Formats: sequence, structure tokens, C-alpha cells
Amino acid sequence: MDLTQIAQLLDQTLSPDGQVVRTSTDALDGLSSLPQFPFALLSIAAGGQSQGQRVAASTYLKNFARRNIEVRDGSSSKVSKEFKNQLVRTLLQAEASVLKVLVEAFRIVVVAEFVKQNSWPELVPELRSAIRSSNAISNGANSEWSTINALTVLHALVRPFQYFLNPKVAKEPVPPQLELIAKEILAPLLTVFHHLVEKAIATHSRKDLETEKILLLICKCLYFAVRSYMPSAVAPLLSSFCHDLIRILGSLSLDHGGTSEDEYLLTLKTGKRALQIFCSLTTRHRKYCDKLMPDIINCVLKIVKFSSNVSKLDFLSERIVSLAFDVISHILETGPGWRLVSPHFSFLLESSILPALMLNEKDISEWEEDPEEYIRKNLPSELEEISGWREDLFTARKSAINLLGVVSMSKGPPSGSSNNGPSASSKRKKGEKNKKNNHRSVGELLVLPYLSKFPIPSDSTASDPIILKDYFGVLMAYGGLQDFLREQKPAYTTTMVQTRVLPLYSLSFCSPYLVAAASWVLGELASCLPEDMSADIYSSLFKALAMPDKEDTSCYPVRVAAAGAIAGLLENEYLPPEWLPLLQVVISRIGNEDEENIILFQLLNSIVEAGNENTAIHIPHIISSLVDVISKSIHPSLEPWSHVVVRGFEALAVMAQSWESFMDEEDEQNDSSEKKASGQAAIGRALSALLQQAWLMVPLEAEASPPPSCIDHSSTLLRSIILSVTGSNVVRELKLSELLVVWADLISDWHAWEESEDMSVFDCIKEVVSLYSKYGLENFIVRQSPAAPAPPVPQRSIIEAISAFVSEAILQYPSATWRACSCVHILLHVPTYSGETEGVRLSLAVVFCQAAFSRFKGVRSKPSSLWKPLLLAIASCYLCHPDTVEAVLEKEGDGGFATWASALAFACTRSSEVALSAKSEIKLAVMTLIKMIERLLGVGNPSGDLLRDCFTSLIETSIQLKELDEEMEEEENGEESEDDNIEEEDDDEIEIDDEESESELEETEEQFLERYAQAASALENGIVEEGDAEDQELEIELGNLEEVDEEKMVVSLIGRYHQVLIKGQALSTQLVSSFINAFPDSNPFFHQYM
Repeated sequence: MDLTQIAQLLDQTLSPDGQVVRTSTDALDGLSSLPQFPFALLSIAAGGQSQGQRVAASTYLKNFARRNIEVRDGSSSKVSKEFKNQLVRTLLQAEASVLKVLVEAFRIVVVAEFVKQNSWPELVPELRSAIRSSNAISNGANSEWSTINALTVLHALVRPFQYFLNPKVAKEPVPPQLELIAKEILAPLLTVFHHLVEKAIATHSRKDLETEKILLLICKCLYFAVRSYMPSAVAPLLSSFCHDLIRILGSLSLDHGGTSEDEYLLTLKTGKRALQIFCSLTTRHRKYCDKLMPDIINCVLKIVKFSSNVSKLDFLSERIVSLAFDVISHILETGPGWRLVSPHFSFLLESSILPALMLNEKDISEWEEDPEEYIRKNLPSELEEISGWREDLFTARKSAINLLGVVSMSKGPPSGSSNNGPSASSKRKKGEKNKKNNHRSVGELLVLPYLSKFPIPSDSTASDPIILKDYFGVLMAYGGLQDFLREQKPAYTTTMVQTRVLPLYSLSFCSPYLVAAASWVLGELASCLPEDMSADIYSSLFKALAMPDKEDTSCYPVRVAAAGAIAGLLENEYLPPEWLPLLQVVISRIGNEDEENIILFQLLNSIVEAGNENTAIHIPHIISSLVDVISKSIHPSLEPWSHVVVRGFEALAVMAQSWESFMDEEDEQNDSSEKKASGQAAIGRALSALLQQAWLMVPLEAEASPPPSCIDHSSTLLRSIILSVTGSNVVRELKLSELLVVWADLISDWHAWEESEDMSVFDCIKEVVSLYSKYGLENFIVRQSPAAPAPPVPQRSIIEAISAFVSEAILQYPSATWRACSCVHILLHVPTYSGETEGVRLSLAVVFCQAAFSRFKGVRSKPSSLWKPLLLAIASCYLCHPDTVEAVLEKEGDGGFATWASALAFACTRSSEVALSAKSEIKLAVMTLIKMIERLLGVGNPSGDLLRDCFTSLIETSIQLKELDEEMEEEENGEESEDDNIEEEDDDEIEIDDEESESELEETEEQFLERYAQAASALENGIVEEGDAEDQELEIELGNLEEVDEEKMVVSLIGRYHQVLIKGQALSTQLVSSFINAFPDSNPFFHQYM
């Protein structure tokens, strides 16, 4: 292979010209199928002419590995031994920039070859040898291998073992690969680690960069090795290793502020990793570290005292303080924790926890310069959207609040054995719960009395910076006491909130920092606030929600904290005494600032969802107000909508759904229809105006279409508009035909289902078809040609565009299969097709049949719940145009028509796992089986297995349908009413029992692991089906087919063909008897069974 050519192509991938990059990448892709290609990349990565070329080769190799190396269990190895050996050699000698990228390719190979298949036996011995002979370990300046590189390879090797590999096993043993690594490499490395720590401590003032890197890498490797498992070779060495970590932590100087020295930054990273190891040991491997806990506690107590200087600490130093608090929390939750930590409670509270909570200079600057970051760190709520794990949000303050919560809940060690003997012990256990409740906690004895020493600011002291700083910390502390306060009597919380929190809102001037913190506290304590305080609490939060900016201070965090607190209260069913003032405050604030609008829209969602009928009566007015605000942010361009518009559409969708639910309840109670009609009409007009602005006022240049934003929420709004229609004139007034044309085109090209997974599109499809059936719609089945001077190019009609979306949903989105297939029946059978438009229904049947059968082929190997919607969707297509559908199925292959017909016949048997249950499903199956039998008889093969199976299934299904009709008649006669009342009473009793049992029983770790192991097994075995259970209960809408008398069709079929059908059939006597009982007119045709 020509290395020069590949090197030149790699150089070209670094070009600033995008076209050059694409051309060179395509050329490399063309060469990648050659067997020597990966070896060539390794050669260039090791000896390329420039650093850029070497990094480019490493990057391409990493991407090549991702594309071509399988990581599935049981798959055969595709990576040659020669390549693996060359990869390791290259890694051991690579420069840092190349190593950083190339090790990612190595990790992919390790997972596939070593972790999944355990098929790289020489890797561990060779890596052990390389580490032993590396430059820093062997003290050989001319060593062939770099110690840093070798440990980086080890780190990549151990990293996959940080998580349990087999979630199906509740108590998974240590994987043999990890045991081998620990025995051959990690255990000997701990001796090296000890000597390097001795060296580093002895030369504390002169840190060596290479030594610090080695210490950090070894710590990382050990952390991954013990995070989930405990290798047997490591366990005996934990004591020595942990004491070395304690020495490293003891050498840290966190009070000198930030530093840019690389060596010291590495030491801080090693200290951070040491504390993470302590957290893992105390939570996962207690029996190995109980004896180490006293020394660990003494170590971390020295670290947390630096919390008083937290505003001057750099990020890494603060993270170390945060982790130290976490270690104490974990230890306090263990058996020996009380004995070790309780002597230090006062020190922790006064010298560590509260100083970390107090307002500092960093808070004030962050409040002004980056309020969003301040809110995320200090005032988190349900309204905040934080994606992924952001380490910068794990602050010392949050860890201190968490520790304070654990401390306040502590109630001393378990009682020792009594002199009264076993019987006394037994009695104590029997009444343990009551004794636990009567035992006074540290929160009551120490925490609250200490916090009460700090005076609440008054009008005369509110501007005192010391009081402001201290009381901010007190409020943060109260926010961490919700678990403690939940165990206290309501009066306890009432007194604290009335005397220590609410007075802040009544001051003539109170610092925004305190008001924001107070609002956050109220939200945090939502689960333990007494009901009689509701009016005072909401009144206070209203003030905060409407607080204007001060001259020199923004109050945006105050308003966000108040919004988050209200949302938290509503989430915990702590409801306001009056809903209208709350709605008025929120609505009045919307429209001021974009960022605030987003928060307020989210809050409005929470209010509407929690308020139910209390807020629903105001929805028509609210929607009109919101439409005015949102319309100002919709710009006539093709760009995606702003976040404000997206959040606004979401809020409107929530309100539209809430209004619909409210109106359904009104119908059941026979309330005034005039109120419903006027409200729905107002909503329809407002939403139609908004969608017209969004969709119909797009610039006409080119062949533009509106941006595909908010398809799911727009579908909800469109459905609400349709529900307001009372006549054809309203359809024209609201421009529904025009809106539906745009909407149908949008959903036909919508490919964001995995991100949204919203079912509102399907609900809207159902209403659109119903609207057409009632009032008719222009462009629904056939699209009118555009007016001149535009060229008369035929365009998709509404139903054709909808069918494109439905067929794509069947093919691509398993979670939508049930809903999409239900739309197939609606689109084929509910609209009335004329002779001129029957060709459209034919094209729909073809598209739906192709999609459903293609999807069925992917799941046909094992009967599952997805069989039913797919088979029945094809059945609907078949009933419309049997000849065409049969031809389509044959063209699809895999048995074609016979495969589908036999699967449907199997699904119709009572012994089938698929189990047809709804009357509409059974009716459709009966009509389809009749049509199939007529077709099979027509081709002249009366003795075939398929015909026999279809006829047997028809007999069974017809009996089932008759039985279902009889059951429905009995229900209509009211025989079930008494049972319903009994069931409701039983449900109430069950709910009470469940609540009591949930309050008494808490899931243990063993139960948790066992439950998740069972869930993992179910996922792997395919027991868990796609789609919601509600989707599987959807009734099929058959339109005009509902009028078909299937009983007459069955009897007629048997009457015409009984000599052929019954002759030679091995029908059971019981089945025939049941059929004759259900259909007495068929008795003469079964005389041979009598």
C-alpha cells in the first residue's frame, strides 16, 4: 500500500477548504476496505512527517474502528493479532497529542476483543512487561517504553470495568479479566505507588511533573477497578493504598488560591480521585474499609475547614472540598458512622457547613455576570433543564447542604443489647418504629438551635453586609432540612417558616439575594408545609415573582426562584387558596423578557395541569392573551422558531388539552353547552390566527415552506381548532383547509420522531378525517392544481401527505406502531371515496401494505404484540383492493401473501399469543378471512393447508365475535353496575393499604439490584414491547364497514362452499357444536359432525 498517497490525503483533511476535506475523506473511505489500510494508518501515526499528519492518522483510525469493529457478545473476532500488537507498540511510544487520540481506538478494540470476548490473552502479560521495563519504573533513561504511555493504556484497559457488565445478574462476580489485571498489574503497581508517594511527600516543595502524572494515572486505574467490583488481589492492599491517598490529601494546600502550575494541578486531580475512591469504598465495599474510616474522617475534616475560603478557591479546589463533604455524608450513613462523626457535629456545623453556605464575593459577581449559572448552582428547581452530568454544578455548597440534611436526620447509634434478655430484644424490635419516631434527632437538638442564633434581618439591619451574608447561609441550611422537617409535627414547620422566612417578604427593603434564597427554601420545603399557611406562602411568592429590578441589582434570579418555588409547591399538591390571582401574576409578567418568558411559560404549564377545573374556566381568555405575545416573536422567515415561541406553543398545547378535558367533564355533568361553545370558539379563532401567521404568511420567494418547528404541539393546537368547528362556514372562516395542507406537508417530511415521541399527530389525524366526513374539505383527497401563472404541477393532497407520515411511522418508529396502524384503518375506511377518487385509496393501500409487511418481516420470527396492529393494517388494505395487495405482498418476498395469510390465521386462534380482543379487531379479521377463503377457493386449491387454517380460524373467530356481542348486550342491561361500585370501594381500600405499606417499607439494595436484573433480562428476551399499553387498547375505526353484517357473510360463505370447505376438515366436535349454537342457521351444513 502506498503510504505516501495516504499521508497526502491525511494532510488534505486538515485543509481549511471544505471541498478539499470532503474529497480527501471520500478517497480515504475508498481505500479503507484494503486489508493493509489500518496498518498504514498506524505507521503514519507513529512516524508521520508532521504532528498534524500523525494526529490526523490517529483520528481517522479511531473513526475507522468505530465503524468496523463489532462489540456484540458472541461475535467472532475481526481484529488480527498483528494489528493489535502493532497498535499497543505504537501507543507505548506515541507522543502525547497522538496518544490522546489513538487510545480511543484502543479502547474500542479492548471492549470488543478483551471485555466482550476475552480473546486477547497476551494483552495483560505484555502490558505488565511493558510497565515493568518502562522508563520511570525501571529507572532506565534509554528504555523503549514510556511509563506515562503504558499507564494510559492500562487506564483504557480498566475503564470498561467501572460499571457492572451483566445487568441481568443481581450480584455479579468480579469478571475474570479484571481479576487478571488486578493480580498481574494493579497489585504490583500499588507498591510502586507507595514509593512514589514517599518521594513526592519528601520533595513537597519541588514537584516532579512525571511523578505527579504517574500518581494520577494509578489513582484513576484503581478508581475504575473498585467503583463497582472489588478484585481479590486489591482487597488486601487497600489499607496501605488508602493511607497513601490520605498522605496525598494531607499535603494539599487549598488556601493559597488558584494556581497555574501543572504539577500542582495534577496533585489536585489526584486528590479529587482519592476522595472519589473513598466514596466508592464506603458505599460499595464497606467491609473492606470499616477499619480505615477513622483515618479517612480525620483526613476529610481537615479539608472541609477550607470551606470558609470557598470564594477564593479555584474550581478544582472547591470540587475537592465538595467531595470531602460527600465522604462524610457517606460515612455517617454507615453503621460506624455515628460513632466517628458525631463528636465533630459542632465543628462541622460552625466551621465547615455554614461557612460554605454563606453569601460570598463569587456569588455576587456571578449573580450579575451570569445569573443563569448562579440559578443552576444555587436555586435549582423543576423548571431548570440540565442535560447530562455537569461536574461544575457539584459545588461545595450543595454538598454541604446534603451533609447538613444527613446530620439533621441522625438519631444516634442503634441501641445495644439489654440485660433483660432475648424477650426484651424481641419487644424492642416489635416497637422499633415508634421508638425511632420518639428519638430526638440532631436536627432538633443541635442544627435548628444553632441556626436560630442568627437574627433575621429587620428594616434597620437589612443592609448590614454581615447579617446579609450570615442569613443567606441560614436560608440555604433550611433548604436542606426537608427530610428532617417532614418527620416533625406541622406546628414545628409553621413556626420556623412564619418567624424565619416569611418576614423577609414584608421588609420595606430586603436584599434580592435573601428573597431569592427564601423563595427557593419554600419550594424545597413544599412536601412538609402545613395547609393553613398556603395563603401567606403564595402571597409572598407573588411579591417575589413580580419584583422589579433594583437600580444596581438585577432581580431576575428572584423571579426565577419564585417561579421554581411555585412549580415545586404545585408538584407536591400544595395548592393556592385562589387560582385567579396566581394566573394574573404570571400572565402579566409574560412578554417582558425572552428568558423570563420561557420560565413563565413552563410555570403556566404547571399551573394549568395542577389547577384542572379551577384554571380551565379561564383558559379561553388566557389563550387569547398568550397568542398576542407569541405572535410578536414569530418572524416571517424560514429559520427555526425561537425558544420563546417553542415554549409558547407548548404552553398553548397544555391549555388546549386541559380545556378539552374540562369540557368532557362538563358534558358528563350536563352543564351549559353555551359556555362550552363560546369558549371553544374563542380558542379556535385565536389559535387559527396564530397558525395562519406561522404557516400561511411565509415569504413566497422560491418554493418555501414553514420551518418544521413544534410539529407535535402544533398538531394539538390544530386539533383544538377542529373541535371548535360547528359548520362549513366555520371551516372557511378559520382557513382550516389551507392550514391542513401546510400541516400535512410538514408531517410528511418530519423526521424528528425519536426526539419528540409525541402522539398528538395521530390524534389530530383522527379529527381531520372526522372533520372531512362531516363538512368536507378542499384538497383533502385530491389537491387542486395551483392557479396560473404557476405551472400545473400535481401536488400531494392532505390525505396523501398524511399517509406518507403514517407509513414512515410504521417503518421507522416502533413506539408509534400501534397508533400509526390505527390511522391506516381510519384513512382507508372512514372517508367516502368516489369512483374518481378510488385511485387515491388504492395508492394508500399500496403504501400502507408495503410499510406494514416490511415491518412485520422484522418481527415475524416470534409472535409478539406488534403482530396484531401490523397484520390488521394489511387486512384493511386487503379488503379495499385484494388483487393489488396480493401482488404487492408477493413482490415483497419472504412468502408474500401466504406468509401474511398464515400469520393472520394463527393470530385469530384462541391459543395464539397475539389474541384479538376488541370487537372491531375481530370483525375486521372475520371479513378478511372470508375474503381470503374466497380468493383461495378461486385459485382452485381446496385441499391446501392455508385454506384449512383460514377456515378453522374463521370458525373460531366467528364464535368469539358472537360471544362478545352477547356480553356487550348483558353490560348494556346494567348487570355490571353493582360490581363497579364494589370495585371502586375495593380500589379505595387498596390505595390506603398501598400508601401505608409504602410508608413503612423501603426498598433494600438487594431488592433494588434484583428488580433491575429482572428488568434487564426482560429487555434482552424481548418481553418488554414497544408502545404504551393504552395504544394496545385502541378501538379500530372501520367506517362504512361497521354496517356490514358479518354473521350473514359467514353463513353465506359456508352455504355456498360447505361441500368443499367442510369435506376433509378435521374440525373438533366441540368447535362445531359451539359454532352451531352461535349460528343455528348453519346447522344443515355440518351434518357429518352430528
